[in-house]
Amino acid sequence: MQASETENIKYEESFIKNTRGMKLFTCKWLPANKEPKSLIFICHGYAMECSITMNSTARRLVNAGYGVYGMDYEGHGKSDGLSAYVPNFDHLVDDVSAHYTSICEREENKCKMRYLLGESMGGAVLLLLHRKKPEFWDGAVLVAPMCKIAEEMKPNPVVISVLSKLSGVIPTWKIIPGQDIIETAFKQPEVRKQVRENPYCYKGRPRLKTANELLRISTDLEKRLDEVSLPFMVLHGEDDKVTDKAVSGQFYEVASSSDKTFKLYPGMWHGLLYGETPENIEIVFTDIIGWLDKRASDGNGGFESELKRKEDGFTLKE
Repeated sequence: MQASETENIKYEESFIKNTRGMKLFTCKWLPANKEPKSLIFICHGYAMECSITMNSTARRLVNAGYGVYGMDYEGHGKSDGLSAYVPNFDHLVDDVSAHYTSICEREENKCKMRYLLGESMGGAVLLLLHRKKPEFWDGAVLVAPMCKIAEEMKPNPVVISVLSKLSGVIPTWKIIPGQDIIETAFKQPEVRKQVRENPYCYKGRPRLKTANELLRISTDLEKRLDEVSLPFMVLHGEDDKVTDKAVSGQFYEVASSSDKTFKLYPGMWHGLLYGETPENIEIVFTDIIGWLDKRASDGNGGFESELKRKEDGFTLKE
């Protein structure tokens, strides 16, 4: 385990093993001198990782009083697996669920509110975590979630059909045609440069099986958005060409949650958390932290929170 402490933030990283014997990278950012008011669990995007690309996001949240946990999925970042290869999306979700649930169930965390924050493909991971345990999470922030891949990023239907068949034969091959995601996702040239230079971010074409899994999952999610019941905030850039802003709007409309918020940002791209101008990033985080603060203060120690913890098998300390 590695640990460091700066600007009142305590950062640690370590590895865990999943049920398939793979070593997965995990990390956490905590306030150094006080208890976090609630916990936030990051679900990063496709080809990304937590410790570098999500570092600025985590630090903003810790400075607002939260504890933040992250992990790199199989085939991503510093975790085991062929780079950007996801042979089964359900296994990936199981890994995240097992690790994040175990953190929530620690004695020191049992009374704390727990929120998910998912970016892009991480939004799909988040929604599947909620589907696995509908009552477990206290709320979610979905940033440009992958409930549907934008039409601009998809090959035509004939190509998709051929590639789907090939994915069973040559699953790891990188032959999916499409645009450069880094170029399309991040508005600021210096951020595109940082992502390209990050050795833990994948820059090649999507692998056949991975692309097939992303298509399968996003198609399934789009059909079942009405099942989402937890409090959530969904944010999307109006000029996003990677994931579909219209589906975020549809998600907001049809979800069964009684507490839901939708923010559409004019002129912003896909990478809202770190790919925009500093002024735009400030707007986005003011919205996110404001949303979290309201629910964290309403929920901590409240009747609903206590009732929910009892249902989870936890007993709140007096």
